[in-house]
Amino acid sequence: MFPQLTPVIKNLLIVNIVFFLGSQFVPIADAYLPVYYPDSPFFKIWQIITHMFMHADLGHIFFNMFSLVMFGPMIEHVLGPKRFLNFYLISGIGAWFLYTAVNGIQLYQATGSFFPLHGMSGSEILALSNTGNYEALTYRIPMLGASGAVYGVLLAFAYLFPNIPLQFLFIPVPVKAKYMIGGFILIEIYMSLSRPGDSVAHLAHVGGALFGYLLLKIWKIRKGIY
Repeated sequence: MFPQLTPVIKNLLIVNIVFFLGSQFVPIADAYLPVYYPDSPFFKIWQIITHMFMHADLGHIFFNMFSLVMFGPMIEHVLGPKRFLNFYLISGIGAWFLYTAVNGIQLYQATGSFFPLHGMSGSEILALSNTGNYEALTYRIPMLGASGAVYGVLLAFAYLFPNIPLQFLFIPVPVKAKYMIGGFILIEIYMSLSRPGDSVAHLAHVGGALFGYLLLKIWKIRKGIY
């Protein structure tokens, strides 16, 4: 059922599971490891990396790790371990970048400032967010999960192996990777446009795929040669 685990995939799997289990026993990790809006008093620079290894619940980590294990090893074989790790991390950072950019634009549209709560303390942000204030919620609610990095991996699979048939649980016939994964990305774009209140999370997934694509082009990896 699963391809043979490659070194980086195996280590990513272990690290994600360790972070997930650790967050269940050390709840304070939720305050320091997901990534917050850069102007939030809760933001720490290391969160740009650590958020990729944090997950909200068992279903969240399962589907991300399942996708990584299914599609990642073939990409690691093509790119090599070091380049694949860079690809994975940069895709995740790209997802964070787009997530943050969209948050900033929405804040600017609502308030005329990218940093409307600049200088407020953490306790003040928490108190204000409890009233439902949009700006305070943006500062308080973090981004977490490997989804952005995983979408970069999915994009790479469709880019490198476009004609490999994939069998999806609810589709009775095999579908080529370029159509199935392309469809997933199009759905994320559609969801971001049709559900404005939920747009940021979906665009984070798109950000991971976008930065993954840009990396493949920068590295001059030939499309569809496998």
